[in-house]
Amino acid sequence: MHHERGIKMRIKEVTSQHRRDFQAIYECEHCGELRKSGGYDDANFHENVIPEMKCTECDKKADGSYVPRETKFPEGYQI
Repeated sequence: MHHERGIKMRIKEVTSQHRRDFQAIYECEHCGELRKSGGYDDANFHENVIPEMKCTECDKKADGSYVPRETKFPEGYQI
C-alpha cells in the first residue's frame, strides 16, 4: 500500500475521523490499487472530488456506477 497525498479513488475503509477530517484507505475500482490518504466528510468531497480522482497505477477514475458515501454528520451540522 502506498501512502501518498492527492491520490485517491473510492473509500474502502475510514481508519480515523476527527470532526469532518478523516484518514482512509482508498481503492481503485479498476485495478484494486490501495492508497492511504485524508479527506473531508462533506457532500462535495464525496459527490464531486472522489469520482474525479485518478489512480496512479492505471490512470482511470470512477466510472458512472460510482455511488457516493453518506457523510457521518448531516450537511450544515456544526461539529
